[in-house]
Amino acid sequence: MVIAKRNLIRMSRIPEMLIFGLIQPIMFVVLFTYVFGGSIQVGSSTSTQAYREFLMAGIFAQTVTFATAGAGAGIADDMHKGLIDRFRSLPMARGAVLTGRTIADLVQTALTLVVLAVVALIVGWRTHENLGKVLAGFGLLLLLGYAFSWIGALIGLSVRTPEAATSGGLIWLFPLTFISNAFVDAGHLPDFLRHIAEWNPFSATVQASRELFGNLPPGFNASGAWPMQHPVVASLIWSVAIILVFRTLAVRKYRSATA
Repeated sequence: MVIAKRNLIRMSRIPEMLIFGLIQPIMFVVLFTYVFGGSIQVGSSTSTQAYREFLMAGIFAQTVTFATAGAGAGIADDMHKGLIDRFRSLPMARGAVLTGRTIADLVQTALTLVVLAVVALIVGWRTHENLGKVLAGFGLLLLLGYAFSWIGALIGLSVRTPEAATSGGLIWLFPLTFISNAFVDAGHLPDFLRHIAEWNPFSATVQASRELFGNLPPGFNASGAWPMQHPVVASLIWSVAIILVFRTLAVRKYRSATA
């Protein structure tokens, strides 16, 4: 918790990090809503409102996963400046440095989601379920973001500079987020891409959030793939599995990278 507090204080002193982190998702909301809205069919509808509600879960999920690059760059920067070596001289668990960093990133991601949700409401996004389900949807999104921050931590420990960590944190996220059901109905993709999209952990969380927000468009039929039929369970399984695997790998890398 001390490490988490340190990182939160550091973030508060660099407000442009939060501001720049908000610009891209807000641009995606505006561009996809007003440029593509009405021209993309979801379910049996091509209305702008149906696409807007279909879209927002995907934008939310993309925002929390793109925070991975910032997590990796932050850890790589601490490594580059020798701060990690200073932490090693203190009586703390090896995983404490990484856990504190990922918790701080989770708080920043939550703040970003709040602002983005307000922007979404302004452009016309609405939920159609009770408050408990809506909060559960945001909870799944934050859990996915936290899971992916451990991937970012591993990348940050594996490269030599913050710039490399930023590039390495983004290059794999673009295909992951676009070969999914985030922006279009996965049923419209070619068969080999459709199967990838249906079993994509990103897609499971997007589908789960849509169900919990009540944002499934009229006439929308989920595919028969198990993650799409049980998206909430699939999202939980994927996120917990990613945390367990990549936290283990990141802590192991931390020990060897700073030895």
